[in-house]
Amino acid sequence: MRNRGKMLVVVALAAAVTGLSAQSSTQKPKPFEPSVGQAGKDVVWVPTPQELVEKMLDLAKLTPKDFLMDLGSGDGRTVITAAKRGARAQGVEYNPDMVELSRRNAQAAGVASTATFVQADLFETDFSKADVVTMFLLPSINMRLRPTILKMKPGTRIVANTFTMEDWEADETAQAVKDCVSWCTALLWVVPANVEGTWSLGTQNLTLTQKFQMLSGTLGSQAISGPPPAAGAKPAADAPASHARMRGTGITFAVGNVVYTGQVTGNTMSGTMSGGRTGAWTATKTK
Repeated sequence: MRNRGKMLVVVALAAAVTGLSAQSSTQKPKPFEPSVGQAGKDVVWVPTPQELVEKMLDLAKLTPKDFLMDLGSGDGRTVITAAKRGARAQGVEYNPDMVELSRRNAQAAGVASTATFVQADLFETDFSKADVVTMFLLPSINMRLRPTILKMKPGTRIVANTFTMEDWEADETAQAVKDCVSWCTALLWVVPANVEGTWSLGTQNLTLTQKFQMLSGTLGSQAISGPPPAAGAKPAADAPASHARMRGTGITFAVGNVVYTGQVTGNTMSGTMSGGRTGAWTATKTK
């Protein structure tokens, strides 16, 4: 009887262990939850406030025709917000847990077909097909990306949270002021067409020197400048009146009181004149 009692105890213990093992095997692992400041490959993770996400997409003038790529997409909020606006969007994120979280978030938001995510190193990723690039990266990372960005098609919009491109001045900035407490500045750069060189404009040579979107030079013997501000308007701090400038493929410069506005297509630019002279103008690159 004693042996039988011992056997019953052993069987009961084995059954209990088996039951616990079966229960533990059926329990799902706890879903990954990111924490602010967690380490990443190149930067720590800090989420962009949703108000600033909206402001960044507004600044980029995102449309349903655009393809957006978010470099370092974190929990996917920028990509998902862009998809909710009708755009196709893709996030590039090195942390595989973040990628899976983003995919779940996109599925929950009902935009999984247009908000996609890849696990990849942003320095080894081809983002040349993007119409809009968004990012919240350190200035040192922005500067490593800058040469690649400047080779993108003219007119591509680059929008960053807070951090600059150093001496490449932003074309526009905007602030999130309603509910944003920190990281509340959006900066926009529009990749400029390369127009440096000599152009034939009518009977005169238009000679241009270019630093990013800023232009200087001469038309004939007269120096070009930026257009004068509208009556009563205060020039923006990042757009000094002394500089002619590019905005993507758009060009604006003044010679005296004549303002030239036009578009660049390869080795040709054309547009209209206003101010002291009106009409059309065309220039062809000679060298």
